[in-house]
Amino acid sequence: MRIELDQDNDRFHRFGLISWWDQKKLAAARVLVVGAGALGNEILKNLALLGVGRVFVVDLDRIENSNLSRSVLYRSADNGKPKAQVAADAARHIYPDLKVTALNGNVVYDLGLGVFRWASLVIAGLDNREARLAINRACWKVNRPWIDGAIEQISGHVRMFVPDGPCYECTMSELDWTLLQNRRSCNLLSRPEMEGGKTPTTPTIASMIAALQCQEAVKHLHGLSTLAGRGWVFDGLSGDTYAVEFQRKQECYSHQTLTEIQTLSAGMGSMTLAQLLGLARQALGPQAQLEMGRDMLAGFTCPRCGTHERRVASLGQVSAAQGLCPRCPQVMRQVHTFHQIRGDEDFLEMTAQQAGIPAYDIVVARAGQRSLGLELGGDAQQVLGEVYEPEGLEWDESEESE
Repeated sequence: MRIELDQDNDRFHRFGLISWWDQKKLAAARVLVVGAGALGNEILKNLALLGVGRVFVVDLDRIENSNLSRSVLYRSADNGKPKAQVAADAARHIYPDLKVTALNGNVVYDLGLGVFRWASLVIAGLDNREARLAINRACWKVNRPWIDGAIEQISGHVRMFVPDGPCYECTMSELDWTLLQNRRSCNLLSRPEMEGGKTPTTPTIASMIAALQCQEAVKHLHGLSTLAGRGWVFDGLSGDTYAVEFQRKQECYSHQTLTEIQTLSAGMGSMTLAQLLGLARQALGPQAQLEMGRDMLAGFTCPRCGTHERRVASLGQVSAAQGLCPRCPQVMRQVHTFHQIRGDEDFLEMTAQQAGIPAYDIVVARAGQRSLGLELGGDAQQVLGEVYEPEGLEWDESEESE
């Protein structure tokens, strides 16, 4: 018997020959891709070929000539352009029906938690532990799985982490924490020279690891068994492969999930810290505090001249050079940091934007054992761009105050 397939009208007809395949599940998927380097290029290429419906890609770097030997989506004319935007445009050329939005920024400090909540799953192609830890904690907060890939020379590994299982932080060794700490200066400000780590890799290993990451994503979206809680390691020199199983650490700090999230109609530019704290206390009581979710800078004090400068920002967005006193040459000022808003701060009238909170973020309110996520939903359409889907707001703070 000869079966005629309508090849002209269905670009995915070959996938449908797989007994369990459901193309509608891929079309409905919302994937956050973190990193648009060698791995990220291959991940985005694969997602486009697979027919994934919506993709949000974030990367802080710009294209260099050395990227051209390892990144399938970049061309010589792209030198100097933001990686995320070029990669997004190239993925759209592969699959014109793909909806894709790019953010040129740092996943640790520039990407709001609302984007993680928007995603069905997260796929990361990164080269540093700080970003991995930030992704891990964000995914746990909003109950999302994520697939990590790492490559070096001609070897690599894939790991998948899901809520309620062992997480990335559970796998971190004492050496990992030491290397993570080395990305900061002695006063916790960012060291620019540590941010551009160059890992030697080849396009072949990037293709292999990214392919397995995307295959795990396909399996997850179809409800099939995955690498969840485990890792797959490939030694390119010997050709050996093996799987590892991770153990969950009960005391791990990443294991915090928001069971209650309320979406506000306001965004970061119109909501003050005082208003956010007020909403938190309406919902949780007068003892509620706000948790920032990232290291925050409150200001500087010079130990020599005593001059104090109030500066509220994400700590990672402030370099070690900015910590120097402008009056006393080569004197590093004392850094004042905070992680919570208690209500006695002198900067409560700042908007969330002025305080360094990213757009479409979720600010966590906590009172005792109860927590509540306050999502700055007013930023959703602007941040998500092409992948935005109007769904209506769950909670308008003006109604709550009536």
